[in-house]
Amino acid sequence: MANLLVIEDEPALARNIARFFRQHHHTVEIASDGPSGLEAARRLPPDVAIVDYQLPGINGLEVIRELHRHHEQVRTVMVSGHANVAVAVSAMKAGSFDLLTKPVPLNSLKDVIDLALSEAHAQRTADYYQQSEARNRQLEAEHGGIDNILGHSAPMQAVREMIRALIQNEPSDTAPVSPILICGETGSGKELVARACHFSGPRAQGPFVEVGCAALPAHLMEGALFGHDKGGDAAGPRIGLIESADGGTLFLDEIGELDLTLQAKLLRVLENLRVRRLGSLIDRQINVRIVAATQHDLDAMTRAGRFRADLLYRLRMLAIRIPPLRARGNDLWLLAQHFAAVFSRRYNKPPLHLDASAEATLRQHSWPGNVRELSKVIERAVLLNNGGPITSSDLALAPLSQPGFRDSLSELTELTRHDELERSRLVRALQETRWNLQASADLLDLDLDTLQQRMDRHGLYTPAG
Repeated sequence: MANLLVIEDEPALARNIARFFRQHHHTVEIASDGPSGLEAARRLPPDVAIVDYQLPGINGLEVIRELHRHHEQVRTVMVSGHANVAVAVSAMKAGSFDLLTKPVPLNSLKDVIDLALSEAHAQRTADYYQQSEARNRQLEAEHGGIDNILGHSAPMQAVREMIRALIQNEPSDTAPVSPILICGETGSGKELVARACHFSGPRAQGPFVEVGCAALPAHLMEGALFGHDKGGDAAGPRIGLIESADGGTLFLDEIGELDLTLQAKLLRVLENLRVRRLGSLIDRQINVRIVAATQHDLDAMTRAGRFRADLLYRLRMLAIRIPPLRARGNDLWLLAQHFAAVFSRRYNKPPLHLDASAEATLRQHSWPGNVRELSKVIERAVLLNNGGPITSSDLALAPLSQPGFRDSLSELTELTRHDELERSRLVRALQETRWNLQASADLLDLDLDTLQQRMDRHGLYTPAG
């Protein structure tokens, strides 16, 4: 249904048009001259106005100009008993969607109205998505800058200074730039750093395209990254994620999971900034900064033949290493208080604070999941809180069962000793079981997933053969 306005000085024709379109479930208002038509449009802005060329009071062309001046979304259709090329040109210049000659077949008029409504709907949809994209981009920019990387510890200050140095030396004309490699444990904030590199620099107005390298099998990931052309495996041409990031940033999360064949193709993209779609013979020039992230020891993966050395050398020309939460000292307490405030607002609760028992429990935990784990622990505590401060019991953190593995999170030397002891136990168990992962997990009283995560963290991989 749509609102139609018929401005026509022939009463019989106006009634016939109104009756016809009301039968098609549109709302129709009639005006017999220009001034009354403009007044009707002010009362109820029409989606489409059907305007006669020769009207008493105000010429039809002037009526159309006035309608467009005050109602940007309106579509106008002019009808005339004396249409010629000059009238048609004047109508189009005034903003008319189409010009029909009297006598007007009502079905022909309906076709034109339907087309005008379809175009208006498409325009509104495009405007909505453009506005939505602009809002999303604004939100991303507000939550993706350097200031959103919280922490007063020396390691985090060094991270922020590194990001500032990288973006300050980036060409303002978005010329080709070197890739960035972000290293850190799972949950340490690699995506946040990647967004800061994009939204705090000259490419902030360009796209930020995020790709999880472990999300798809190799044969699907290749098509997703490079796209398809005619003759490829897809039904028709499709732009790839690398091309879609042109002028901005491509974030490759967990690049260590990328297949070796795709690593070789990515290296070629880095070397010449050209991409070739699957099934195409043409290379397309792109201007994109690639930011890669990994929780793995890529040097160890290179020695094991699971990561290309030439790609690693190219990526880590500019490297940012994010410290684990346990090495960030009092940042732990700062972040806990920050998350408590954020989730209090999100769940419409009064401002909540953590008491001394909660602080002690937080500082005793080893935080293998880093900042992400801390965020989820605080969110759960806020969500289930029924009033009063957040206490140790609200955090639902299990106490460390092995005193030999307790970290003093404020002392980096104790952290190092803990890591060395854990790695030594892993190596000893793996050697005793001849690198049988299930047997090693049973020996260490771990599940298989936890064992593999700890092996990854310490750069331990099953020897080839």
